[in-house]
Amino acid sequence: MTYSILAKDPKNGRFGVAVASVHLAVGSTVPHIRSGIGAVATQAHTNPYLGICGLERLENGDNAESVLASLLDDDQDRERRQFHLIDANGRTSGWTGQDCTGWANHLCDQNLSVAGNCLANNVVLERMQKTFLDSDPTWKLGRRLMKALLAGEHAGGDHRSERATSAAIQISGESAFPLLDLRIDFRNNAVDELSELYQRSQDQWAQQWRNELADLKTLNRFVA
Repeated sequence: MTYSILAKDPKNGRFGVAVASVHLAVGSTVPHIRSGIGAVATQAHTNPYLGICGLERLENGDNAESVLASLLDDDQDRERRQFHLIDANGRTSGWTGQDCTGWANHLCDQNLSVAGNCLANNVVLERMQKTFLDSDPTWKLGRRLMKALLAGEHAGGDHRSERATSAAIQISGESAFPLLDLRIDFRNNAVDELSELYQRSQDQWAQQWRNELADLKTLNRFVA
């Protein structure tokens, strides 16, 4: 149903998730990200609680492997799920249940993980992984993730459609909310349109706007 990539930039500690699917509004349920903590992508028969609870457990200091194991213990429908995650130290872990349909797999490395199901072929994930690793490490994390997502799309992507119809990318900053949160909820060429939207997000006026948001002071979040 979906193919995704998540990564950590060791230069600045930022996390990123990029995802594409033939489903509607994939960015509303699959990617989960938290500054300084990590990232999770939950797909196949998507369970957003795997992302929500996964980040909570990562924030409690558990590593990617132990969080994955605890989430699997809690989810009785785990064989229908696919999810992968990355922790604060760049360690990754992934799960692809036996009931995930079509060609499905995940590839986990230090600071990088890719996963997908209902894929056209095994080349999709391999191409995404290679494209990210071969990209210039001085590029922004978002640019590297977009290149990888485009590579997966061009390698065949989801076998049910020639093009993904929804796509999203999130990048963490130093604030409690994502530095970048872009999505295409339903278009015939969602990945290409997301790439164009990402390029627009790098314009000077958009950069200045994000800088202003980053300078916001945290409000009191609890009332005595």
